[in-house]
Amino acid sequence: MTGTVETGRTVSGRPVTVSGPACRDCPLRALDLFINHTPEELELVQSLKRGNVRLGPDQSLIREGQTDAPLFTLTEGWAFRYKTLRDGRRQILSFLLAGDFIGVQQKMSDAAAHGVDTLTDAVFCVFQRDAVWDLHRRSPTMGFNVTWLTAHEESLVDDTLLSVGRRSAEERIATLLILLFKRAAALQADAGAGGVPFPLTQQHIADGLGLSLVHTNKTLRKLEKRGLHRISNGRLYMRDVRALARLADLYGDGRPAQRPLV
Repeated sequence: MTGTVETGRTVSGRPVTVSGPACRDCPLRALDLFINHTPEELELVQSLKRGNVRLGPDQSLIREGQTDAPLFTLTEGWAFRYKTLRDGRRQILSFLLAGDFIGVQQKMSDAAAHGVDTLTDAVFCVFQRDAVWDLHRRSPTMGFNVTWLTAHEESLVDDTLLSVGRRSAEERIATLLILLFKRAAALQADAGAGGVPFPLTQQHIADGLGLSLVHTNKTLRKLEKRGLHRISNGRLYMRDVRALARLADLYGDGRPAQRPLV
């Protein structure tokens, strides 16, 4: 199912609509990371879907202050949510990976309080703007799933706030690396044995953790010299995940919980 979708600044000023599988055939649903849904639930999700859109790297999916953005599920690629100050300083709120549901926060106000940009080539399922209300009204289970996903997103922001407010630079970066590695590994058949994609620049890391670019560079090099991780050719490899987790003072092992997929 495809259609014209308004998504903010896109390639050549126009969104790129692409065909995609039916909800029941989405490849993500075969992963252990995502819970199974009933045929009726999948039919409901399919009925609210407007199409699929593909964006290239560094494209805006939702602009700060946008009032007409639909809802999205990221199905391929990486993106991030952010806020900016008047002078252009940016705080990255969270990084988005396949399976993340995007745009619910906007439904609680008149305009998007944050923007969403892509890090890589990315594909999104697009849903009508009132899909949240229909999901709650027509299926309490799917309504709860949306609530769960929103709470999960809030917990990621809480982790970022804890890092920015209390962790040292080494602890901040260790936490970010291990959490992103675990999230990305859960989307791979090899569970990260061969590394995971890591499209973040040092500027993205700095903007996500409240660090200067120079401090970010020095800390990444220090951790790599200690044999904790390696970033090479756009991939992240864990060399001593236990030591990195101890340094991060991480609650739990960082492995993402099984979750719904809208």
